[in-house]
Amino acid sequence: MLSMSDIDRHSQAAHAAYMDLLRSLQEEAVCDIQGTPTRLERNGRGYWYDSYRVGTASKKRYLGEDTERLRELLAADRDKRGERRERERYRSRLVRLLRAEGFLGTDAATGSLLNALAAPGVFRLGGTIVGTHAFRLYEGELGVRYRFDDTAQTNDIDIASFERLSLALKDTVSTSLSDVFSDLEFSPVPSLDRHKVWKWKQSRTDFLIEFLTPSFDETEGLRPLAALGVEAQSLHYLNYLLADPLQAAAIYRSGVLVQIPRPERYAIHKLIVASRRHARSNPLKSQKDRRQAAFLIEILAEDRPGDLLEALETARERGPKWRKNIDASLAKMPEERDRLEAL
Repeated sequence: MLSMSDIDRHSQAAHAAYMDLLRSLQEEAVCDIQGTPTRLERNGRGYWYDSYRVGTASKKRYLGEDTERLRELLAADRDKRGERRERERYRSRLVRLLRAEGFLGTDAATGSLLNALAAPGVFRLGGTIVGTHAFRLYEGELGVRYRFDDTAQTNDIDIASFERLSLALKDTVSTSLSDVFSDLEFSPVPSLDRHKVWKWKQSRTDFLIEFLTPSFDETEGLRPLAALGVEAQSLHYLNYLLADPLQAAAIYRSGVLVQIPRPERYAIHKLIVASRRHARSNPLKSQKDRRQAAFLIEILAEDRPGDLLEALETARERGPKWRKNIDASLAKMPEERDRLEAL
């Protein structure tokens, strides 16, 4: 698929600039706190909320799952609330630097859509970018350049989230996504159930946005994402991809804080999806899936072999169908099969 000569790494300075941008966006997300940070526990896991009052009503806005990084940001927030405009100018300079260093960046149409989704809280409330737009964002996470064909190109954006998480958060987007899409000239795409909408298409372009969620039964029907106020197409194997996602910075204007799957899980998931697509007579997308998986496997086998091995073993332990799909793809990818066997 790809040889080591295809891997072109960004400079240490460029990678450091990306990490600075990501940290600043994470800090900015915390600086929107209106009241008192409050930790709540549900099903044995901790979650942080911004607790405040509007008149006599008590409100809670979800901030994120309890992590050491989020606790650090909350502790530092008290000293930084008055510096927003300067921080935004700083991030804009970092974005310009990253573009000059050769980062792919995000085109205006995609960037404006991601910004519009971030503003009402889609990514804060568990929305995770999956598919090729997530793959593009690994450039910053892994510090590598993308320089080949259509592997990093698409007009579709897929947003996925867990139905149960969406219910458990007890928070919703601040603006209806139907209104957000209407402002951007997106129209709902009819589904078999005309009362349920899970994808929208922009009238003046071929841009399509879809909402997805894991399926935990035999069917792959539509499920509600309560926090986002939309329906989602449920899919098998998606729960594996969405486990323990990462925050990432989209290179647009002063940056957009989004959420993406872990790269090692994305790589293994693409092996599974490529096999399933082939069975459904979709060879072009299957080839693209394998190219993306090959690119990530090559990098991760060198830089993060432990993470890659754990992701592979976790998938194989899910059962014979999982192993069959992985092996079917790797049968067409001898170099990547050898790399995985050598871990």
